[in-house]
Amino acid sequence: MNDLIDYIEDRDLRHIAGKIRGDIRITPEEGLLLYNKAGLSLLGMLAGIVRRKHNGNFAFFNRNFHIEPTNKCIYNCKFCSYHKPEGDPESWEYSHEEMLDIVKRFDNKNVTEVHIVGGVHPSHDLHYWGSLIKKIKEHRPAIHIKAFSAIELDYMIRRSGYTIEQGLKLLKEYGLDSIPGGGAEIFDEELRRVICNEKPSSEQWLAIHETAHNLGISSNATILYGHLETYGQRIDHMNRLRILQDKTNGFNAFIPLKYKKSNNSMSYLGEVSTTEDLKNYAVSRIYLDNFPHIKAYWPMSSKECAQLSLAFGTDDMDGTIDDTTRIYSMAGSKEENPAMNKKEICTLIRDAGFIPVERDSLYHQVKEW
Repeated sequence: MNDLIDYIEDRDLRHIAGKIRGDIRITPEEGLLLYNKAGLSLLGMLAGIVRRKHNGNFAFFNRNFHIEPTNKCIYNCKFCSYHKPEGDPESWEYSHEEMLDIVKRFDNKNVTEVHIVGGVHPSHDLHYWGSLIKKIKEHRPAIHIKAFSAIELDYMIRRSGYTIEQGLKLLKEYGLDSIPGGGAEIFDEELRRVICNEKPSSEQWLAIHETAHNLGISSNATILYGHLETYGQRIDHMNRLRILQDKTNGFNAFIPLKYKKSNNSMSYLGEVSTTEDLKNYAVSRIYLDNFPHIKAYWPMSSKECAQLSLAFGTDDMDGTIDDTTRIYSMAGSKEENPAMNKKEICTLIRDAGFIPVERDSLYHQVKEW
């Protein structure tokens, strides 16, 4: 490795590579330089150094399924293909009983996590969603409930008249185990006003996650990339996450989410290439040195790109999902009916040269395959 770094012609890149090899944190300016000047092969090599420090040659997955309670939403984000107005033939809203029926479909399956996220419904408060969590826990006590983006949490808690801390404590009492990373989009305030101006601010998103971490509720973090953002705005986004992780150590994984062009008002932008996807995974792994995991969310990226990304810093393939999510298929994802069994995930991981490890929601190892 020393010889390879010595052969890097660009002095600035050689300096950055030396810092990464020496486990020295890079600066925002150096992160931006990686985006602008580093080739894909160099990024893969450097991301691999960081990946191995965190997770060796392991690549993780879990057995999970999703519940998407509704696609009715008070917000109208320009990039969103999921939101549908009341009366639209593609809109839906599940009752508690219908959502419990989804849970019961997995009664004889060895799943460990249910992921619940959807639109911000105008009529439902914290207790409506909390009672759903309670019913799921009563039916299947051992299942890990990862539920509600910070955007959903902000609305349901405010609507119920609680502070964020009070609301999260109540949800934890109902049975909430962790929260996903959705709704972060891009933290740059000016760009946020362009693509999702109705949503809570970046500061509010970060404050909700910080409060959750302080209450012992871990979470994930995301970025929506490949639309109008610059490399500088991506680095700014990751830097804010890195600062919060230094403070709380509450994030489990970072999940880059690619903007998909179908059925939304930003379709004219098209989509960035797979090369750009891999570059973004690699820089994310390098820059977020305090995040234990970088996830390739295969229903968004495709199974093939997720497999490739393992060589560019990712170490987690999410889970089996079993055709229970429509968010990215409605936006034009290649994976129209996303589902993989354990054998398929393990084969993808092994064929990429890594060791498949089944995990639980908090990344405790269940079994090495």
